Amino acid sequence: MKPVALSVRTLRPTPDGVVEIIDQTALPHACRIARLACLEDAARAIRGMQVRGAPLIGVTAAYGLALALTRRDDDQTLAAAIATLAATRPTAVNLGWALARMRARLAALPAGSRAEAAWREAGAIAGEDAEQCRRIGEHGLALLRPLAARRGRLDLMTHCNAGRLAAVDFGTALAPIYAAFDAGIETHVWVSETRPRNQGLLTAWELKQHGVPHTLIADNAAGALLARGKQDKLDAVIVGADRVAANGDVANKIGTYLKALAAHAAGVPFYVAAPRSTIDFSCPEGGAIPIEERDGDELRVVQGLDPAGRL
Repeated sequence: MKPVALSVRTLRPTPDGVVEIIDQTALPHACRIARLACLEDAARAIRGMQVRGAPLIGVTAAYGLALALTRRDDDQTLAAAIATLAATRPTAVNLGWALARMRARLAALPAGSRAEAAWREAGAIAGEDAEQCRRIGEHGLALLRPLAARRGRLDLMTHCNAGRLAAVDFGTALAPIYAAFDAGIETHVWVSETRPRNQGLLTAWELKQHGVPHTLIADNAAGALLARGKQDKLDAVIVGADRVAANGDVANKIGTYLKALAAHAAGVPFYVAAPRSTIDFSCPEGGAIPIEERDGDELRVVQGLDPAGRL
């Protein structure tokens, strides 16, 4: 899948030693490319939600560490950079997973050789993420084909954004949807707006880029939609995850629980699509997952375009 303004991937290192990302705070109104040139840029991008989605947060953190070590790669810089990045967002386990992997790869190396190794390891993490998401699409398609066979089409629901914008490529929850659509299955996606940050608008934006038919709905309309009669019944709900505990409990964007309850009441299958890096075997159950609480202005202040069409 080809994104707007980037070739294939949502994040990429450039020959001049920076990392380019799609600034998701401008979407869906504008597609802007932001350049991360240092540790502080990467930390700000994660904290300020220029990058979103657990897989992409982890990859961005890995590249943020590489950017930090390019300037100086002694033990103090390594430890301080990891601490800075780890403090940005607490819920997505991919962040800590990526930093732990980077530390394990770099800590034993002597100063002077860590920067190059950091760039290579960050690239490896990015490549593995894209491949895992591609395979999520394949496995998810195997689950969706029997559902499509019953009516000759698929009606699916998502919550938050777990598409390619939330990963390096393909996405998690949207990967099976793209695979089904590309396989010629008639597909329609009901996209919940996902307040307060309206990540559903990002899902709708990238579905449009791919040509997948979709309808954006208010969050509170999801239950009524799931409760419709058999003729209009949704085939499945697919969401991503910020963290999966060892017992299978899942943490995802606020509002996911209500959709899970409504899907269960309506007898609609509810699937969670996530890569291996989102599973936290050190976390016994959902109650132990740290939940991020963000600035109240994200709810109180409405973001969008003014009458002149400006952000």
